[in-house]
Amino acid sequence: MTDTVRTPRHRRRRTGMALGVPLVLTAAGTFAYGTDLGLFGAQAQANASAATAAPAWATATADGFASVNALGQNGTYGGRDGRTVTVKTLADLEKYATAAEPYVIVVAATITMNPVGKEIKVASDKTIVGSGTSGHIVGGGFFLGQGVHNVIIRNLTIRDAYQGVWNDKDHDFDAIQMDGAHHVWINHNDLRHMADGLIDVRKDSTDVTVSWNKLSDDNKAFGIGWTENVVTDITIHHNWIRETEQRNPSTDNAAHAHLYNNFLEDVAGTTIKSSYGNYSRGRTKMVLENSYFQGVNNPVTKDSTATIVQKGNTFVGTSGRNESGGTAFDPKVFYSYTPDKTADVPALLKAGAGPRSTIGTTAAATTAAGATTAAAAATTLTVAADGSGQYRTVQAAVNAVPANNPSRVVIAVKPGTYRELVKVPSNKPHVTIQGTGGSRKDTTIVYDNASGTPKPGGGTYGTGGSATVAVEADDFQARNLTISNDFDEGAHQDIAGQAVALRTAADKILLDGVIVSGDQDTLLVDTASKDKLGRVYMTNSYVVGNVDFIFGRATAVIDKSVITLKKRWNGTSAGYVTAPSTAAGRKGILIANSTVNGDVSDRTFHLGRPWHAGGDATLDPQTTVRNTTLSAAIRTTPWTDMSGFSWKDDRFAEYKNTGAGAGAASGDRPQLTDAQAANQEVADWLGDWTPTA
Repeated sequence: MTDTVRTPRHRRRRTGMALGVPLVLTAAGTFAYGTDLGLFGAQAQANASAATAAPAWATATADGFASVNALGQNGTYGGRDGRTVTVKTLADLEKYATAAEPYVIVVAATITMNPVGKEIKVASDKTIVGSGTSGHIVGGGFFLGQGVHNVIIRNLTIRDAYQGVWNDKDHDFDAIQMDGAHHVWINHNDLRHMADGLIDVRKDSTDVTVSWNKLSDDNKAFGIGWTENVVTDITIHHNWIRETEQRNPSTDNAAHAHLYNNFLEDVAGTTIKSSYGNYSRGRTKMVLENSYFQGVNNPVTKDSTATIVQKGNTFVGTSGRNESGGTAFDPKVFYSYTPDKTADVPALLKAGAGPRSTIGTTAAATTAAGATTAAAAATTLTVAADGSGQYRTVQAAVNAVPANNPSRVVIAVKPGTYRELVKVPSNKPHVTIQGTGGSRKDTTIVYDNASGTPKPGGGTYGTGGSATVAVEADDFQARNLTISNDFDEGAHQDIAGQAVALRTAADKILLDGVIVSGDQDTLLVDTASKDKLGRVYMTNSYVVGNVDFIFGRATAVIDKSVITLKKRWNGTSAGYVTAPSTAAGRKGILIANSTVNGDVSDRTFHLGRPWHAGGDATLDPQTTVRNTTLSAAIRTTPWTDMSGFSWKDDRFAEYKNTGAGAGAASGDRPQLTDAQAANQEVADWLGDWTPTA
């Protein structure tokens, strides 16, 4: 045996994505100063630059071990330096994937491999990405050979090479196989029902990150090794591995294997039974943390020669071997990361793993036939508290956006805590505020005003005026960051404690991959006026609070998110999730495909109550909670009255919720019929608006 000694690749600045949310990362050399007058005027030219930016997913870079600098490759960014092409045929996919030059290859159709089992030999410097959920590879996959590097495979469904033999040793038809490759990022894919395995990382392949994928319906999920050398560095995080028998993954002779926030699930009552879960073999050093194992046999196993350090994992309904031992390594020596809470992992991955509709769909792409579709130019402004950006505060960047800007302006905020108030006025539409850290927790905008906080000029802020971030402009986006109000209720019981983290009062607001955190009145979804429409779509996110913490008159959707219930300042458990103040004839608050949980007492929280703001009897508040997992914290009578108005006179209902907090239909617990539910889908709330990154 030989051990390859590698040069340490420590503390590379990490960029990546969280919960399916690609970051805006502009390639080196794409910034250019404006004209003599400057994009924002002569005053701002010295510290502002404009970029005609590709969509974020076309320039996104990997996190984890794929982000380190090693073997002559600085991180993993795929084909971002080349042209973007759209392919719909096998011939075109193979043509561009095997080419010598870099490409971003958008797969916009179902492509069937011929012959079955074909694996396209991908060359270096490629991004292969599905267009929304439409990119399918059927009956074969991809092969990355010796020395191939800087490859991204994202947002694809790769499926159905199965040849009828469950433990198939004759057909090595993997979804993705690499032999001696390095710097590879496999992200947001749906891999299933192949012959042999789904992912094979073999023969000294290294600097690999596998994140936010679904792996299912297969005998072997994910094998790592096939070498006597101990050189492989691999990060495996936020993957949903379900209904796979073995290699979940099996990790053989890996120098550094970092596994965190994965969800391994063996569903009861099916024909597929897990043999084992995570396996540390040979001389592997493995760090396994904040992962969730449900129903898995032998969830964690190790050889006598291997090591596993376990931290913060959860095991539900598992049996057999669950092992740890030895010393491993500190992943933060190589890269930064922030694990999600273990208890949130199942909900996060059910909502966020696999292909995303917002990835691969907004590129300026050259089709295989040579036609070009243009995307609007975007301007990127950078914010860094340490002075390494164009601006030190988020508000300064907002101020630099010209009035009535016609196209997207991305305010890319570097990791850090920004204690400031931010307001996006109504004459500055198309603004995105986006954290550039590896986690939504890395970038925080926070302040501590409350309704009763005295204003410098006299009076108090009031509820709406207390917001840390206030958005009054249409077509706003917040992504990959935390917005918080940390007002201390316990220390200020002498003043009104409604304290808003985020207030929106506009239309077409997209909140994607964010945390909005507070106590009372955390998220105010408002409209510019009672007669105006204001739509809000929140996805892959968290909302944290205790009293009326999702409230307002907007038409708002909380989709595929986690709603976290929080105790009051004095440690008691009691609260209300929603307080809609919907105008008659409009739709109110819809919570769909989400999870409601938190460290609070059982049967202490209502799902909502009607807020007739100012005693306005003409309002018709609405909350619908559907297809959502409810914890035991939810009361058996989940709706209640408010300020003399009965909830039964307004619009409150549920549909097919699950969990300990769900309940059967009754006079105190209305349930939609199937016919009613068909008219209360997410699309009904959003109307003619399709939110896109």
